[in-house]
Amino acid sequence: MMSLGPHAMAVLSAYAVSLLLLAVLIGASLRRDRRARRALEEAERDHG
Repeated sequence: MMSLGPHAMAVLSAYAVSLLLLAVLIGASLRRDRRARRALEEAERDHG
């Protein structure tokens, strides 16, 4: 493994924050997708 030297904590913290934000964005996208699919199915049922 590569040695990060005196900046290891800053670099690893930046990676951790990036991964956390990525996970939050993916989760929000999946929730929005589910909500949109339900709304579409309901609209199709009401007008179909």
